Amino acid sequence: MSWQDKLHDKKGKFMFDKLKQLKQLKDLQSALAQEKFDAEKEGIKITINGKLEIELLQLNPSLEKEKQEKFLKDLINETIRKMQLKLAQKMSQMPGLKF
Repeated sequence: MSWQDKLHDKKGKFMFDKLKQLKQLKDLQSALAQEKFDAEKEGIKITINGKLEIELLQLNPSLEKEKQEKFLKDLINETIRKMQLKLAQKMSQMPGLKF
């Protein structure tokens, strides 16, 4: 086999591997979209899905406005961290992906 054939073969394998990884990432994206991430504090609840859409936002009318705003910000950040952790765990289980 000539060096040109070997080079072509390596490029073909490289492209095939990249396409396989792309499919894995799309599958991961679909799976993550089905997930829901929740957080709750002082009667304030939030649910965000894997597409970063807020599905539930429940406030506590007995709390002051400033407290609600602070808790809501904290809960959104907590929920996003949960999502990032789940994504990192799933990606670490995917062979061949190096990030």
